[in-house]
Amino acid sequence: MPEPYDPELGGPAEPKPYASEIGGSSEPKPYAPDELRALDRAHVWHPYGPMPGRQEPLIVESASGVRLRLAEPVEGQRELVDGMSSWWSAVHGYNHPVLNEAARGQLDRMSHVMFGGLTHEPAVRLATRLVEITPEPLQHVFLADSGSVSVEVAVKMCLQYWRSAGRPEKRRLLTWRGGYHGDTWQPMSVCDPEGGMHELWSGALPRQVFADAPPDGFDAEPDPAYVARLRELIAAHADEVAAVIVEPVVQGAGGMRFHSPAYLRVLREACDELDVLLVFDEIATGFGRTGKLFAAGHAGVSPDVMCVGKALTGGYLTMAATLCTSRVAEGISRGEVPVLAHGPTFMGNPLAASIASASVDLLLGQDWEGEVARIGAGLRSGLAAASDLPGVVDVRVLGAIGVVQLDHEVDMAAATRAAVREGVWLRPFRDLVYTMPPYVTGDDDVQRICRAVCAAAREG
Repeated sequence: MPEPYDPELGGPAEPKPYASEIGGSSEPKPYAPDELRALDRAHVWHPYGPMPGRQEPLIVESASGVRLRLAEPVEGQRELVDGMSSWWSAVHGYNHPVLNEAARGQLDRMSHVMFGGLTHEPAVRLATRLVEITPEPLQHVFLADSGSVSVEVAVKMCLQYWRSAGRPEKRRLLTWRGGYHGDTWQPMSVCDPEGGMHELWSGALPRQVFADAPPDGFDAEPDPAYVARLRELIAAHADEVAAVIVEPVVQGAGGMRFHSPAYLRVLREACDELDVLLVFDEIATGFGRTGKLFAAGHAGVSPDVMCVGKALTGGYLTMAATLCTSRVAEGISRGEVPVLAHGPTFMGNPLAASIASASVDLLLGQDWEGEVARIGAGLRSGLAAASDLPGVVDVRVLGAIGVVQLDHEVDMAAATRAAVREGVWLRPFRDLVYTMPPYVTGDDDVQRICRAVCAAAREG
């Protein structure tokens, strides 16, 4: 076996020691901030970034409520109000006693067990709860590791359904531009193919069918011409399309765009008429973020398959779910291969499932609608000033989502510094400075977030 090569030495590298040679203790010595940054830069690949990174990430020491405590002051701030809910997941804030207790209680019983051939109360309880709170007729739940995996499972369900029905030619997907569904293979194929973060793979990904992006405006009247084109496109490809997949009402990481719920009703009617399945990706919009428990509720329609994630566990652990109707499940079960051949190692993880059930119960046990409406009102008030800033082309709010759109690409470093100076953590992208605060964010902190968004838009 050849010796490992060290390009800096020009010869064999020193072998890495075995763990037993390194030693260790139950209480590892904490790293100093400078040491931590150096090791992070040397070894840790951060999302959507180069290796090594070009920007130094802030070091978070702890988190509680809506605040992130930094290991050292940055721009004069040691604590930052989290305006992002940790990529839209930590809707109850951090270090919540109810979720902490759910985690501790489950740890004492069982942190994990394989889901093949075994089952357990946390997974059954969660699946039952999800069926209860999601739109009819969703009845069956596949527990997945992450949002992207739940979309992979949704696509596999739809393709296998048609294969089982004797129509294997129905294997393409139809969606509209401006969408984002995750970073694994099939989800990338239904993200916006031009200008999106996955454009690099356009020649290798499966070729899907794309409609124009839905017209902007949650409250806008539906455009008859767009409706006609959408129906025509679905009809033209109905023989080869297995499913239409969209983010209902809010297109998230593809551009934070809002559209009329009427277009969801158009999709439901067209899919029913033309024998095409309908998939709603509610990973970002689920659990109250848009003002309805699920964004499909704005339209009063239900999909054949629905994906949920992010806020499912309140930001504590990674878990998502794909729900489907009995029609889809029974169709697969009647096929030549009567099983859904998918089974992640950590599927149905009891620790994550226990926390997820506690998170759902915590959400539904309080006036979440009132809290989301309160935050939305605060965002409308506080972000109004952004309309007068140079370079701002739009300011929009829906539920607990606030967006400021610029006429240029955001200077990420400058915008981040500006927000941190205001005592707030934001993560702008492309031409957007936006916020999705935890639902427990107080009014004063909502206004602080708005000041930070305006500062980031002004300086970014």
